[in-house]
Amino acid sequence: MHNFGVPKISIRWVKTAVLAAAAVALTACTSPTDADERPFALTTFTVIADMTRAVAGDHVRVESITKPGAEVHGYEPTPSDLRNAADADLVLDNGLGLERWFEQFLEDADASHVVLSDGIEPVYITGDSYAGQTNPHAWMSPLTAQIYVDNIAAALSDLAPEHADDFAANASTYKAELAALHDELIAGVSALPEEQRALVTCEGAFSYLARDAGLREAYLWPVNADQQGTPQQVARTVDFVRENRVPAVFCESTVSDKAQQQVAADTGARFGGTLYVDSLSGPDGPVPTYLDLLRHDISTITAGLTR
Repeated sequence: MHNFGVPKISIRWVKTAVLAAAAVALTACTSPTDADERPFALTTFTVIADMTRAVAGDHVRVESITKPGAEVHGYEPTPSDLRNAADADLVLDNGLGLERWFEQFLEDADASHVVLSDGIEPVYITGDSYAGQTNPHAWMSPLTAQIYVDNIAAALSDLAPEHADDFAANASTYKAELAALHDELIAGVSALPEEQRALVTCEGAFSYLARDAGLREAYLWPVNADQQGTPQQVARTVDFVRENRVPAVFCESTVSDKAQQQVAADTGARFGGTLYVDSLSGPDGPVPTYLDLLRHDISTITAGLTR
């Protein structure tokens, strides 16, 4: 038999190598979370994971399926995601049709399941092929987000009832911060002349925030999809910006801003900046927490719309 120049290797060496590899694999599989005996709550994306951590404090381990910077709409779960779901004690998702890929997690998870948007008054999409469907981005309203917080506190209290008082206290503090951000939004928009109160984005993710603030709204596409910024969508948005003399347009962090830059060039509007919706940044980025995300978006919008 030909060995094609491959050197002979001793059986003892092979056994040693296999044992060493097994030891490394065992060490790699033993992470700090394996020894964490706290209840485990799994969420679909980073925004609601951060909200849940704020309410849970140190009493519950909270993880997000998607990572910072990920696009949640078209996420494709991995085998490790499914294993995580199987270990969860509680799974939390947004609902409203946002995470259609999430159903397989529910099939594999022997855990309680709570939809955080339960109890909100939905806003419906009015344009394109999504017309009539619910807009899923309810967390972008600081007011509506308080319903999320109540649902989180109730779910965690069912999961770990011995800490229910702490969850309620944390939720109350968090809701007060959200109320302050709503007041900041209203104050910023109220300072704008009436004709400048229009919000133009890539995705129609700000309908709840626009409703609360009294902003007219336009967008290139209603929901992030594979085909974005068609000539018809760009033309329609250009007409809106021109007719309403909108001073600035914006785009979200998880999609390309190329089409929106074209709208700005065609209308003379400024590109007002990048907004965050579906994902937080990493810890060193501009929006490491959900409150930072809202604060960043509110200040970016009001600054951009100020001539």
